[in-house]
Amino acid sequence: MQIRSDSFDNHARIPAEFAFGKPGDNGEVCVLAGNRNPQLAWRDAPEGTQSFALACIDTDVPSKGDDVNKDGRSVPADLPRVDFAHWLMIDIPATCTAIAAGASSDGITPRGKRQPDGPAGSRQGRNGYSEWFASDPDMAGEYLGYDGPCPPWNDTLLHHYHFRLHALDVARLDLPYQFGWPELQQALRGHILGQAEWVGTYSLNPAVVD
Repeated sequence: MQIRSDSFDNHARIPAEFAFGKPGDNGEVCVLAGNRNPQLAWRDAPEGTQSFALACIDTDVPSKGDDVNKDGRSVPADLPRVDFAHWLMIDIPATCTAIAAGASSDGITPRGKRQPDGPAGSRQGRNGYSEWFASDPDMAGEYLGYDGPCPPWNDTLLHHYHFRLHALDVARLDLPYQFGWPELQQALRGHILGQAEWVGTYSLNPAVVD
């Protein structure tokens, strides 16, 4: 099985239109960005595929927030890292072979999207911004569907965003509304017939290069 994107090359920098945050034009470390989902297309699914599941995971999120986004400090590159889900979609029909750019997210929705668009019959789970904004009175809420990159502006490590597509032997996964990444990982076990991955990178730190 193969996956590709016309929005950015594999292992290349993700354009700001597909990010949640970007550097400001007037020297700001971070301003809101386009937050469009990138285009994805796939082919050569294994025989017996009944549905697809899609996940976009940042595998480079700091495991501790002591230095995150704090003036005069930086997040060291050797700090242990954890996963942060940016997009979880399940029950994608086996007949679906692409998702257009901006079809599931086009702009930032404060407090999160309630019913994000997706292929007919698909469902989308809770991304990591639900926890990230939990203490922010203006942004707190349940963030469903796609919300793009916005790594700490003082992180010295380049972040990698893994768009992983799984071909499954079931048409529907047994997951509740607002499922998260741990629940999806558990539900996928024993049902994956094949998988493919496309990786993008992103940073808000001008000192970090690809």
